[in-house]
Amino acid sequence: MEDEEVIKKFLYLNRKAPYGSIYALESLEVVLIGAAFDQNVSLAFIDDGVYQLKKDQSTDGIGMKNFSSTYRALGDYDVNKIYVDKDSMDERGLTIDDLMNLTYEDEDDDYAEKPSISILTSEKISALMEEQDVILSF
Repeated sequence: MEDEEVIKKFLYLNRKAPYGSIYALESLEVVLIGAAFDQNVSLAFIDDGVYQLKKDQSTDGIGMKNFSSTYRALGDYDVNKIYVDKDSMDERGLTIDDLMNLTYEDEDDDYAEKPSISILTSEKISALMEEQDVILSF
């Protein structure tokens, strides 16, 4: 009898602002690498990490490359489980309309384009974390 391959659930927890440290870019790179190797990848954005998904980012004046457009590639890597903490957004005065429009094509629904971002309460983010096999915090 052959052993079934168990696919672990990986949650990448993003807590830092997109610029000023290397954490956000490193997380994004690791997520893309993991997804390329068919990991079951989810992302959660809490605290200042919610700023990583803010649309119309500009790095003019800080001397860093703007990598925010790379988030749009996540759907191409079948990364479509993106969770944003509502409390963190509220504390920072952000709404869903302030976030990038990240989508994926649902192959089970005739490749219909669907939103990748779900807004969750802190309690639901905690429950999501409990379901994971591996959590990597950035």
